[in-house]
Amino acid sequence: MAAKKNDAPRHTEIRNAKALRDYSVDERFEAGVKLQGTEVKAIRAGKAQISDSFCRVEKGEVWMHSAHIEQYAFGNIHNHDAKRIRKLLLHRHHIRKIQQALDAGGGRALIPLRMYFKSALVKVEVGLCTGKKIYDKRDDLKKKAEMMEVNKLMKTRR
Repeated sequence: MAAKKNDAPRHTEIRNAKALRDYSVDERFEAGVKLQGTEVKAIRAGKAQISDSFCRVEKGEVWMHSAHIEQYAFGNIHNHDAKRIRKLLLHRHHIRKIQQALDAGGGRALIPLRMYFKSALVKVEVGLCTGKKIYDKRDDLKKKAEMMEVNKLMKTRR
């Protein structure tokens, strides 16, 4: 009888915790990322961070800035630059839609929400976001506290 495979999930998803706190997400898009060399191995090891990153549309292409992917520990002289600008791969109609939304104004931004693996490919979920005001953040905290109280009461009633 064959031995069972050990499919323990590794760091297969990197989240941007600041994004949902500081922005309200209007629309989400799934994009591929153009990576080089050992970046995929570093992401699999969980050595990536997208909390301060943002995206820009330049000349009909979407670029992700300030995403930090550490150099792979077992790499060689051809290791990648940790903070380089990475190209996101989206359909043209999505890029056009994003560009129109950003040009319309209204304080919108294109923010990476999470980075994950889909089969063997690295994908980035980007969101077309609107910045929250301080009072919006307070309202969210109040709603969260109320939901916790309701859940606590429901748990005790069972």
